[in-house]
Amino acid sequence: MLRVYSYKGCDSCRKAIKWLNERSIDFENIAIREAPPSRGELAKMLKYYKGDLRRLFNVSGGDYRELKLKDRISTLSHEEAFDLLENNGNLVKRPFAISSNGGVVGFKESEWIERLKL
Repeated sequence: MLRVYSYKGCDSCRKAIKWLNERSIDFENIAIREAPPSRGELAKMLKYYKGDLRRLFNVSGGDYRELKLKDRISTLSHEEAFDLLENNGNLVKRPFAISSNGGVVGFKESEWIERLKL
């Protein structure tokens, strides 16, 4: 089943959920702040983005700026990045959608169709 981690105040998340509902695509909607993606899901998504850690982070978020991650992200190990993301859903790029077929962050319809095999 498709798992979509989202935040109700996020325009991209609302668009993604509306798009899924309009197409009658079954999915589980998970509140990203309360239940961020697991380490396993983060690792899987990182593979989909060919190891580009930056793609997993909400780079426009306040927590990202507060932690000065822009200057540190290139030096973070995968484990350090996963610790940050797994413990602070505000840091995770959203929506974060993952299934057994693929995964994608952010919302661009063409990318969702391609990466999630929808």
